[in-house]
Parts: sequence; C-alpha cells; structure tokens
Amino acid sequence: MKILVTGAAGFIGFFTARRLLERGDTVVGLDNFNDYYDVSLKEARASILKQFDSFSMRRIDLADRSAMEALFAAEKFDKVVHLGAQAGVRYSIDNPHAYIDSNIVGTLHILEGCRQHDVEHLVYASSSSVYGANTAMPFSIHQNVDHPLALYGATKKANELMAHTYSSLYQLPTTGLRFFTVYGPYGRPDMSPINFA
Repeated sequence: MKILVTGAAGFIGFFTARRLLERGDTVVGLDNFNDYYDVSLKEARASILKQFDSFSMRRIDLADRSAMEALFAAEKFDKVVHLGAQAGVRYSIDNPHAYIDSNIVGTLHILEGCRQHDVEHLVYASSSSVYGANTAMPFSIHQNVDHPLALYGATKKANELMAHTYSSLYQLPTTGLRFFTVYGPYGRPDMSPINFA
C-alpha cells in the first residue's frame, strides 16, 4: 500500500513510518519540521527513514491548503495515518493560533484529501487531553469529554467530531487513537519521562 504518514519526523510518526516501511509499504512522510522542540532531533529521525528506498519526505505545513491538495492529487494514497499536529498542552496557552492552524485547519485538509481521493481508511491521533475535567477513573471511551482544560484538548476533541462527521457524510472509515503519555527512544524532549530522567 501507499500510505501517507503526517508528522513523520515526530516521535510517534517516525516509529509508525518505520514499522510500515519494514513490512513493505510505500510511505510518504509529511512534516513541517517546526521548532517546537530541537529540529535536529526531527532531522535525525527523518535521516533514518530516508534509508528506505520506499520512503519519501515532504516538507509541507498541514495548514497550506494548496500544497495539501496537490499532494493528495499527485500521490493517490491508499491509507492515511494522521499524526502531525501542534503538540503540547502548556504551549497552547501562549500560542493558540498554532493549534488552530495545525490541528483544526490541517486536519480539515487531511479529511478533504481523503474524501476527494478515495482514501480507504484514515487513522488519526487524538489525545487523553480530551478527558479534561473528567475525574471518573479509569477513563473510558463512553465518558463525556466535553470539558477540555486547554486549547490543545479542545482541538483534539474537535478532530474527533470532524472525523465522525466525515465518516457519516462520506463513508470514510476513520479510527481515532487517544494517546496518553508516549515515551521511548527518540522521544520528545518536553515529555515528563524524559524530563524526569
């Protein structure tokens, strides 16, 4: 299959793209290589992926509508794994526009690309931040998630609603993944496990 992996120079995107390449898929990675954290870490991840003949990287911002439309038209993806986003709860307080541009506008461009070009399945990243003020433990997909505590969580909740709408209107199969704290080799340096270490 030909699979688009957004956020391919990011932590989760890097490992996802590498696993898909190892199983024999063709992967087009997309990342804007922003400076939310050290760009050299993103470059290092991308250089590992570039060792695969069936990998190519596109430096595109998700919010760039014309570039996203051209990418989908040219590549004809079978499936999309949408992991690209502006991450970080605290950063959203000082930089709200970055979250709307990347997480809302960018996700709309992904959904439209999938709809317009008959993508078979969209897998996308949500977040545990959608649970917000919810205090019931353990968390469950059946709990109300209408009270996010930061704009980041609100954008991820909006992504879930957007994907649900596109699934209903256009029969686009979507799967949302509510990630909690993800860590490991090549992980984001702003995450608590790396800070604690």
